[in-house]
Amino acid sequence: MDRFYANALALPLLLLLGVVGGKPQTPPSLEAQGPSPYRISVNVDLVVLNATVRDGKGRFASDLREEDFEVYEDGVRQSIRLFRHEDIPVTVGLVVDHSGSMRPKLADVIAAARTFVQSSSPEDEMFVVNFNEKVTIGLPDNLPFSNRSEDLGSAIANAPTTGRTALYDAVFVARKRLQAGSREKKVLIVISDGGDNASAHTLAEVLKMAGQSTTLVYTIGIFDDTDADRNPDVLRRLAGVTGGEAFFPGEYREVVAICERIARDIRNQYTIGYLSSSASRPGAYLSVRVAARAAGHGKLSVRARSGYIASAESRTVKDDAAK
Repeated sequence: MDRFYANALALPLLLLLGVVGGKPQTPPSLEAQGPSPYRISVNVDLVVLNATVRDGKGRFASDLREEDFEVYEDGVRQSIRLFRHEDIPVTVGLVVDHSGSMRPKLADVIAAARTFVQSSSPEDEMFVVNFNEKVTIGLPDNLPFSNRSEDLGSAIANAPTTGRTALYDAVFVARKRLQAGSREKKVLIVISDGGDNASAHTLAEVLKMAGQSTTLVYTIGIFDDTDADRNPDVLRRLAGVTGGEAFFPGEYREVVAICERIARDIRNQYTIGYLSSSASRPGAYLSVRVAARAAGHGKLSVRARSGYIASAESRTVKDDAAK
């Protein structure tokens, strides 16, 4: 499982901190051990957040600087050490409910998936996880990822819509699949009624996993008032814990516009990282708040994850390029 403390981001940061006055110095947290390639011990709690910022009219605030942001962990102001605002390629998993109640909704879901692909970067890589009481990978074995709308639409359409709902198991399978992706940023889009009556995993396990990961989760609840399996609270909680967003369209056809909105949201986020000032407390939940202020923008609203589950581990990273 990918950790909220990202090795790939922590290591370049430490190397940067080791250069003072143009002369490389060895930071105390980096320790060369033995002959090339040397091993570097990383003990840094770099917390990485994906933040969406909108103004009072709901428009993206796309020209903010690092100094316009404030980050608090458990109420304590943190020092920002990583700041980026750029459109980077993404690994995306489309997690689609195929239980019996989804049969009349699937045509709109397929159209929405195609729209999402067309609104995304050609460098993104995507996959499909279909689920009823069983969880299956939509793309063929020889095609683990694709960015073609035809491939992803077929991956959804070819699965039968019948049976019960194993939503929690599907999220676990999708999270594992994300790890095979080569893109730094990871996103899941879950389309379901939110009910679960067939999983081996529990909601608590899903939320814990989400709290230990940088993966963004967007959820789309497709149901009506007569749907006995609907559970919007599950979809809200799953999205909220990751800094994503939950959507509940009034009509099935609105799913297309929602997927287009999610694609824009992903492309307009700030990446903010800070070194946690909290003592190492593995398993503890630490609250996070991000605020933004900038002249000429009026009141800004920031959506980011509201906290994370601490995981203090000592990791060893190989630098095969070092000689």
